[in-house]
Amino acid sequence: MARTFAIVALTLIGGAQLLGQSPLRSAQHDYRVVPYVEALVQPWSIAFLPGGDTLITERPGRLRIVRNGKLLPNAVEGLPAVVHSGQGGLLEVAVHPNFATNKLLYLTYSKKVGEPATPKDVVPATTALIRGRFENDRLTNVEQLFQSESKGLGHFGGKIAFDNKGFLYLTLGDRQVPPEGKLEAHPAQDLSNHHGKLIRLHDDGRVPADNPFVKTAGAKPEIFSYGHRNVQGIAIHPETGEVWADEHGPQGGDELNLIKPMVNYGWPVIGFGVNYRTGLAIHSGTHREGMQQPMQVWVPSIGISGLMIYTGDKFPIWKGNFFVGGMAGQQVVRLTHDAKRGFTGRELLATDMGRIRDIKQGLDGYIYLVTDDRDGKPTPVLRMEPIERSQTK
Repeated sequence: MARTFAIVALTLIGGAQLLGQSPLRSAQHDYRVVPYVEALVQPWSIAFLPGGDTLITERPGRLRIVRNGKLLPNAVEGLPAVVHSGQGGLLEVAVHPNFATNKLLYLTYSKKVGEPATPKDVVPATTALIRGRFENDRLTNVEQLFQSESKGLGHFGGKIAFDNKGFLYLTLGDRQVPPEGKLEAHPAQDLSNHHGKLIRLHDDGRVPADNPFVKTAGAKPEIFSYGHRNVQGIAIHPETGEVWADEHGPQGGDELNLIKPMVNYGWPVIGFGVNYRTGLAIHSGTHREGMQQPMQVWVPSIGISGLMIYTGDKFPIWKGNFFVGGMAGQQVVRLTHDAKRGFTGRELLATDMGRIRDIKQGLDGYIYLVTDDRDGKPTPVLRMEPIERSQTK
């Protein structure tokens, strides 16, 4: 596949966009952004069930149901306790591809793994993956499938994707271990732990026998790729089966990567960001032999979050396009892509509508945007809907 590599500062198309303004114009589809459901507290992830219900996680530890367009007042029962601190809490919700028959729901969360050294310290937590049967608005038969061997303050990762071969991919952040000293010795470069890794499991949590590091002495057998900082979006390409993921850079250097087994994506040895406090370079450079270059880079950073490859019929010209959200940038970025030419363009959509935490295509073909607030103020989930151009003249 041809690779298009670009470092650009995106300019806003069409000026500031306000929620409810109609229409909003894009290069190919005019659209509007409308509230789907209101007043969620630190929502993180959204998933859609056969039959019409929608599930949304709230980081304080609640799984919420939207039914017939209304947010039900009670949270789902049966979830484990989460450590809601800093970036931690209830994270991803994902529906098994065969949910209609097996009713299996998957969740990630920050799990307590010890006691703080002093009352003022952060509760130690790590990333855990569970699944359970979701029936009658309850989660039952909950079992833990995986628990990360990592420790730190934030960067829990926690994004989930299923491919069409029965494998589950799970992202694990670097836990904010400082990129200091000998960068090659950073935990994200060390295969003996789960810091900064993307792992592959069977849907029941077993380690696949053909995982790339299964026979590597000292390596965690779950690891599929490594050298990641904090992957916040993952998607399986609907036609090629490729695994794609996007991740936060530091001050600058957000990335979109094509994920391949056994590949080192370079954090923190190479990259395009700088130190938050000093503005000084973090990395030894932007390239190194044996470390993979990203397919797209954002400098300055947009706080990239969520990843979707559109397949629906509501925006037919956008089929096959990639969509990512921006938290700091408060935007959706549409990337045109095809197998022969790679990425050929970018366009800003849904700007100035809040921090986009997650972006998903609904079963109805609309595009859903989960927004959150740093201070925990209630925020909505939004929906992008097409407008016929004849209606906008």
